[in-house]
Amino acid sequence: MPINKRWVVKPQGDARTVERLSAALGIAPVLANLLVQRGIDTVEKADKFFNPSLSDLHDPFLMKDMDKAVERIEQAVRSGEKIMVYGDYDVDGTTAVALMYKFLRQIGHKNLLFYIPDRYTEGYGISIKGIDYAARKGVGLVITLDCGIKATEKIVYAKQKGVDFIICDHHLPADEIPKAVAVLDPKRPDCNYPFDELSGCGVGFKLVQAYAQKNGIPFEQITHLLDLLVVSIASDIVPLTGENRVLAHYGLEILNSSPSEGLASIIKICGLDTHTITIDDIVFKIGPRINAAGRMRMDENDENAAPSGGYAAVSLLIEGNEQKARELGNDIDSFNQDRKSIDRNVTQEAHDYIESNPELKKRKSTVVYNPKWVKGIVGIVASRLIETYYRPTVVLTMSNGMVTGSARSIPGFDLYQAVESCSDLLENFGGHMYAAGLTMRPENVEEFARRFNEYVEQNIDPQTLIPQVDIDSRLLFSDITPEFNRQLNRFQPFGPGNTAPVFVTYSVSNRGDAKLVGAEQDHLRMDLVQREKPNTAIQTIAFQQPTHYEWIRAGHPIDICYQIVENHYRGTVSTQLRIKDIKPVGK
Repeated sequence: MPINKRWVVKPQGDARTVERLSAALGIAPVLANLLVQRGIDTVEKADKFFNPSLSDLHDPFLMKDMDKAVERIEQAVRSGEKIMVYGDYDVDGTTAVALMYKFLRQIGHKNLLFYIPDRYTEGYGISIKGIDYAARKGVGLVITLDCGIKATEKIVYAKQKGVDFIICDHHLPADEIPKAVAVLDPKRPDCNYPFDELSGCGVGFKLVQAYAQKNGIPFEQITHLLDLLVVSIASDIVPLTGENRVLAHYGLEILNSSPSEGLASIIKICGLDTHTITIDDIVFKIGPRINAAGRMRMDENDENAAPSGGYAAVSLLIEGNEQKARELGNDIDSFNQDRKSIDRNVTQEAHDYIESNPELKKRKSTVVYNPKWVKGIVGIVASRLIETYYRPTVVLTMSNGMVTGSARSIPGFDLYQAVESCSDLLENFGGHMYAAGLTMRPENVEEFARRFNEYVEQNIDPQTLIPQVDIDSRLLFSDITPEFNRQLNRFQPFGPGNTAPVFVTYSVSNRGDAKLVGAEQDHLRMDLVQREKPNTAIQTIAFQQPTHYEWIRAGHPIDICYQIVENHYRGTVSTQLRIKDIKPVGK
């Protein structure tokens, strides 16, 4: 059953400001309006927005503890001390580990290893097993990326084992900061760094930048690492504003011109080697493949080994040999195929369970539990269920004798508070407004589901349960010219804080060539014309929107809201409208 969506047109920019910017910049008023909507209301601001510069990056030593971190690494490098780079098993963590590892190798440090905790046996963050592994291997310094900000007790344990830690994280800290050698986190309340929305890999890059700056290494010698950084920025859904916009802009340049061998192998596997790679390509094609490795369970037979799914991802990302990178890339791709098969099956099982349970179906939240589901894909399944039922969702499974799972929210509802309201039933939990992880005893699942739904029922605004499409402005098909598209491309990279514009065009129609495409025949491909210029047809695709097919094919009018994208097909590039929603006119 399709979900009816609300269309909300954003407030338009001040007319005089839009007119002034349009004339000064030589761009269409619609595009000038997009700038003003983004808070860019002067020519100077527009110039900075359209021309990101590496000179706009902040001094890394403005970050709390940066001087201590650099000094400790210098000490380790001078003495040949063994360094272990430790990071989370997701894209942000594995790219961050690869970035730091490659830099340390670049400056000639050979006494080096990396460690990715296993999602299933260790879970997220610094683990006792990881610390023991470091001590057993004679590691004197561990640099953590994308984790560690809450590992207060683990750092105490590591000190007892004679292992120093530098923590690089970007998550919110608890009341107590771990007593590591250095704790780099722009979200620390006592840190005055000007930009606090870096990814975990971004914090790692600032440490690399600081080390290079202090040791006379030209900045140009570390820019090759930006291909890894842009993959983390895109995949971790951090705001594409400020420093992230600059780093992503130049990261995309590297990714498109001279990516490292590991990323090049994934790019080729994805079929992205024939056109310009965008943030969307990373989010939907490159990132999921890297992520898939960390989601899959790996065998571990040797107690001295440190394998995990994420270990395979880092091995690929640091590989310098083209042939070996191709082999590792194929392995990663097979993980992704396995992951897709598993998450499809689990999603279907969850759907079937909800559909067969009328009581659950009518609730304002979803909580589903099956002890046989794979822990690594429950977050994906939660997101898939939201696509169908559009409500706060928790998917639970069994792992190591405990019930564990992932929660996902919808825009406008604070999921973390809902989970926190049930904290007395939980062993531990963490996350933010739109995503959380949680663990509980099996006997608490039923009561958790009841209490979680009760909190949602009492606190959610009914309007929030209706999906909303935010529209930037109205557009005529005749406005979509090659020059308009060229100027629109200058707004990239798109992402949170600088989303791809959504336009609305009213009363358009098809002349009978609409087709249902895709394996499930659930995508609608069609050319549309507008009454003002009936001779100009524009190509469109509406993913998972087959509902109005007969109405459209019969030539009846529709209103559409959409994004403008480049379609690459068999070597040709064309403008395509990616339709977000369709409303029949007069049906």
